[in-house]
Amino acid sequence: MSDVIKLLPDAVANQIAAGEVIQRPASAVKELLENAIDAGADDIQLIVKDAGKTLIQVVDNGHGMSPGDARLCFERHATSKINDASDLFAIRTMGFRGEALASIAAIARVELKTRTEEDQVGTGIIMEAARLKSQEACNCARGTSISVKNLFFNTPARRNFLKSDNVEKRHILQELQRVALANPGISFHYYQNNQLTHHLPKARLKQRVANIFGSNYNQRLVPVEEKTQIVSVSGFIGKPEYAKKVRGEQFLFVNNRFIRSPYLNHAVENAFEDLIPDDAHPSYFLFLETEPDQIDVNVHPTKTEIKFQEEKYVYQIVKTAVKRAIGSHSLSPGLDFERETAFDDSPGGTARPVSPPSVRINPDYNPFDQGGSAPPAGQQDLRSRVKPSEWEQLYPTDKDLPDTSKEGDGGQFIISADWDTQKQDNGQKFFQLHGQYILTPVKSGLMVIDQQRAHERVLFEKFIRSGHQQSAPSQQLLFPEHITLTENEAGLLKEIMDDLRFLGFGIQLLKKNTFVIDALPADMSDDHSLQGVLEGILDNVERNRKELRQDMQSNVMRSMAKRLAVKHGKALSAEQMAALANSLFACDTPQYTPDGHIVLQIISKEDLAGRFK
Repeated sequence: MSDVIKLLPDAVANQIAAGEVIQRPASAVKELLENAIDAGADDIQLIVKDAGKTLIQVVDNGHGMSPGDARLCFERHATSKINDASDLFAIRTMGFRGEALASIAAIARVELKTRTEEDQVGTGIIMEAARLKSQEACNCARGTSISVKNLFFNTPARRNFLKSDNVEKRHILQELQRVALANPGISFHYYQNNQLTHHLPKARLKQRVANIFGSNYNQRLVPVEEKTQIVSVSGFIGKPEYAKKVRGEQFLFVNNRFIRSPYLNHAVENAFEDLIPDDAHPSYFLFLETEPDQIDVNVHPTKTEIKFQEEKYVYQIVKTAVKRAIGSHSLSPGLDFERETAFDDSPGGTARPVSPPSVRINPDYNPFDQGGSAPPAGQQDLRSRVKPSEWEQLYPTDKDLPDTSKEGDGGQFIISADWDTQKQDNGQKFFQLHGQYILTPVKSGLMVIDQQRAHERVLFEKFIRSGHQQSAPSQQLLFPEHITLTENEAGLLKEIMDDLRFLGFGIQLLKKNTFVIDALPADMSDDHSLQGVLEGILDNVERNRKELRQDMQSNVMRSMAKRLAVKHGKALSAEQMAALANSLFACDTPQYTPDGHIVLQIISKEDLAGRFK
């Protein structure tokens, strides 16, 4: 029997390795940027064409390479970071596997130009499908320039699996953001199709965050600082009120390396417990520093996952650091047991002189004299004020109680003792419970309606009906408002802008990530913040697109209905509750929200009777 096991050719082995390391154009961008950082560059240019499918070029002003190193860097497992096995536990650089350039060269055409400070001329190399096409001296600046052309040209199946240009651009931008956040002391220039879209100058971390996500983040961030013998934690967290429905602004770095860690992400979210809704996610930009021998960064080909030796301790340290930052900046309610607040207010004012209280004494008063003079003020016989015939006033009836049908403390409605005060013309009665549920008696028992979910269903079907018309009515704003979004949010808004206009929004792109709003849907109330409304709609659109796989127009309608619906805790009048209930039962599907959640429940008479047995 002949042998059936054989060694794979290097070209095939490189293509297999490339499938692990280079999954999409963003993967190549990550590897090239990390190599530029390891080379000591402080100015990096990223040039992309056609979302990386045609060209990915990274130009840096780092140390450069000699002619021998320039040729050897394209071989598998060729690296300057590792000499023996013990070096794997002392890694502080980004790229150390020695597979990135070999994998990229196996599935693309790569042109390399590099020169060191000592050399007079540089080295130019062209690789194609893991084969050396040419190597010659060239004239170039100090540093390295790598151009990756026609990615996946020899693996068409992989190229067919790439998403649209907008999706691939978003992934490339995410990789650039991660590298830029980890290295605020390096300036970055990002070009898309020959246009400069991002310029990130050297800055401190907080300013780098603001440069990437918008200047309004200067007011949204809270510093975090904690140092222990195991790990040091630093960076920023977002204030609870700016938590978002979708993940995206959650960045965790260990020794300046971006990682994904659901375990540590849970530590941060656990620190925000009771401060944000259950379905919201806080923003954070946290940097962990520890000794290299305490972590293992060699557990994943893309180096985005690591393992800690003391993972449970790190979890507690991260959670404590975030909690301390929240408490020290008064982001959560707390009680101060150290101060006595009774003396904070001086009723007499600071300018008035303080005088001792005076006491009046009647020298002629005799407590044993029954017919003597009247006692001084404050010492009268209180029994004279008691009238036994009026004892019924001590026990007020329902008629004597104040009307509680109006708005009470906390913005909630309390069920009134006088049921007829909220009775409608058709005889239907409505009551609000805890600012969340609408209660109304029905023939079979008691109907309970979730006011927020009911309004979502009403708005959604209204948007659907407007979709069959030419366009929904809108109201013009007297003063148009400018809205600035992050890069990802702006890109998503551009995709759904036509749908929003169709539903009544007047939106125009002003510049880059800034938009002008000059009109709103006709029934949208003025108490909404336009910035918050748009961010909420975009969050819901992104989440629905990932979870529900629905068409974009329906996605926008669902997102708008969820964002504009009346929220729990909002006090409603009897007329508003009646109008909401009537609109709900005019819908085609009043029982469920657009997401499939239950809107109303009926508690039968039998169920109520069973509770009193």
